[in-house]
Amino acid sequence: MLFLELFYTFFVIGLFGFGGGYGMLSLIQGEVVHHWGWMTTSQFTDIVAVSQITPGPIGINSATYCGYTACQNAGMNEGMSILGSCVATFALVLPSLILMILIARMFLKYMKTPTVQNIFAALRPAVVGLLAAATLLLCTKENFSTPKESPWQFWISVFLFLATFVGTKFLKINPIKMILMAGFAGLLLLY
Repeated sequence: MLFLELFYTFFVIGLFGFGGGYGMLSLIQGEVVHHWGWMTTSQFTDIVAVSQITPGPIGINSATYCGYTACQNAGMNEGMSILGSCVATFALVLPSLILMILIARMFLKYMKTPTVQNIFAALRPAVVGLLAAATLLLCTKENFSTPKESPWQFWISVFLFLATFVGTKFLKINPIKMILMAGFAGLLLLY
């Protein structure tokens, strides 16, 4: 039953997850944490962190880890958890594969038409909204703490967030370098 739910959930996310992996994060969190309760917000935050530092697209990495964690939390063994990660990953990729096969030839023929251009123009604000939602969903107590509970952790987290934003947006520092530098600074300052 869990495998069918994983397949259905990630297939739907793959079908409606515009904006790439970061745009899918809010959809994935809504389903696996809030709707199905397969994991906690803290576990999902850890999954996002691991998905960002491992090679590959973040949406696919998140689906893989979510499938594994959902099966682990359901009490399944290692082999079944690996199967769960494969089911979630395949289900997330399947809609894109089907759609790309179906529209690849037509897209090249019609991509310059006003109708297609208008559709893409209409999708841009939705993509920005999904990316903003993903950012806001990660601004949780588990990631930043609170000024009352742990002021040091809160302000260091805010500083690292702002420094990473400025570094990548304005100073054009490679995001991989920023992730490594922020992780190292976080280890030094928070522990």
